[in-house]
Amino acid sequence: MATCGEVLVTLLENYGVKLVFGIPGVHTVELYRGLAASSLRHITPRHEQGAGFMADGYARVTGQPGVCFIITGPGMTNIATAMAQAYADSIPMLVISSVNARHQMGRGNGHLHELPSQRNLTAGFTAFSHTLMTPDALPQILAQAFAVFESARPRPVHIEIPLDVITAPADHLLLLARAMSPSRPVASDSAIAAAAARLLHARRPLILAGGGAVDAGPALQRLAELLQAPIALTINAKGIIAADHPLLIGSSQSTAATRELVREADVVLAIGTELGETDYDTVFDGGFTIPGELIRIDIDAQQLTRNYRASIAMVADAGQAASALLAAVVTAPSASSEPAPNWGAQRAAAVRSAVAASYDAPTRAQKRLLEAVRQALPDVIIAGDSTQPVYAGNLVYDATALRSWFNSSTGYGTLGYGLPAAIGAKLGAGNRAVVCLIGDGGLQFTLPELASAVEAQVPIIVLLWNNAGYGEIKRYMTERDITPVGVDIYTPDFMTLARGFGCVGERIRSVNALLEELPRAARRSVPTVLEIDERSWIAEEGGL
Repeated sequence: MATCGEVLVTLLENYGVKLVFGIPGVHTVELYRGLAASSLRHITPRHEQGAGFMADGYARVTGQPGVCFIITGPGMTNIATAMAQAYADSIPMLVISSVNARHQMGRGNGHLHELPSQRNLTAGFTAFSHTLMTPDALPQILAQAFAVFESARPRPVHIEIPLDVITAPADHLLLLARAMSPSRPVASDSAIAAAAARLLHARRPLILAGGGAVDAGPALQRLAELLQAPIALTINAKGIIAADHPLLIGSSQSTAATRELVREADVVLAIGTELGETDYDTVFDGGFTIPGELIRIDIDAQQLTRNYRASIAMVADAGQAASALLAAVVTAPSASSEPAPNWGAQRAAAVRSAVAASYDAPTRAQKRLLEAVRQALPDVIIAGDSTQPVYAGNLVYDATALRSWFNSSTGYGTLGYGLPAAIGAKLGAGNRAVVCLIGDGGLQFTLPELASAVEAQVPIIVLLWNNAGYGEIKRYMTERDITPVGVDIYTPDFMTLARGFGCVGERIRSVNALLEELPRAARRSVPTVLEIDERSWIAEEGGL
């Protein structure tokens, strides 16, 4: 007899799932009954939040949903932060949890791990949450989850299975194949024609591309070239356009020079982007505006109504819409106007030059750090936390490939993300090197996940930026004439801790030392923690 828990594992295999992140508990052991004989690899984090962040990092690199098995109650409250980060950044994640038996649910009788409602808990950061009341409903609910991941705006899905349903007979479901996902929405011909006409008539066109456009890169690049339209990328869109492309502005939407360019643009195409604060207003002054005509393309109809009003709004897959727009522009008889003089590549170069001239000493030093990482590891993936070099990299770093730069400073903005996310990223990255860029404060949130990486033989490189506290918050308080409190935290000896966890630990004191150590670290079979002292690095590399 195959139980519902065993059938679940088989169905996940049918959907192409390769990894499951989770910590076994008395309420999930029946989910594990079929796992040992399956093709799925199980990764055990040291905290359920780590499981969620690992699933997030895996999904960002592979484009496939990260899957977690989570226990009732504390497992769900622990993973909630990771699910909220994934929700904010539109990352596919499938969280399968247990829940108390059907006759015990919501009764408040004090059963182990009992919550009034796990579904209510997750409602605000999932595409949907479902309680599986019978095994027969499992194939349909999984199909709905993967339809979200593959055909809609990808976000976490939560499926909870009561303890008595997990063990219920489900043999008759074993032979079911993967359900077909619906196709993604397609832009209408009339909307494409109207948008193409606006862009062809524009004298100062501009493209704003977000993480939702990761599959639209070649079409967008060619479209930008034909229109001579500068193109700006959000943090999750880095790598869509070649890093050295003359029309690429970068990810500098919060700077004065780029904002001026946006104000000058007469037609703006925003594709796959929320136009949200953490990409367009990281200085939090409300200074980003789009006075020109706005064309928006998004797979989420509701998102098209948020933040900025568009004159043309298309619910469509970004890749399809970009290709259709390109075709419409290519086949148009002729443009009725030419781009304004010095617009396009010249204007983009001027903006990049102005932005670079505004870098202060810390930004220059952190830019040099990132340049050294890419020089030593050209194909590197950098998974970042909320820390100063990441904030700088969001501005100064141009990724050379898709899905190679991501961090938790966007959207929900949590600490502790970088280390477990890098572990998940490496599990999906094959032979590519993965660097976790994290601060000393953030690392202490999820430090035990070093043990998970050693256990799973995941040789990530942890680049630790140590400023002995919450440096960014301390600066923020000082600028507002607030006496710093709670930011000068105790800093442990990270090298001793790293070695105690079974990692290699080294203190890095120069660019040359970093360039020498990174390739060695990439060849190891265990994680490497490379610690950099902020003050000495900025003094040496920032020109102080």
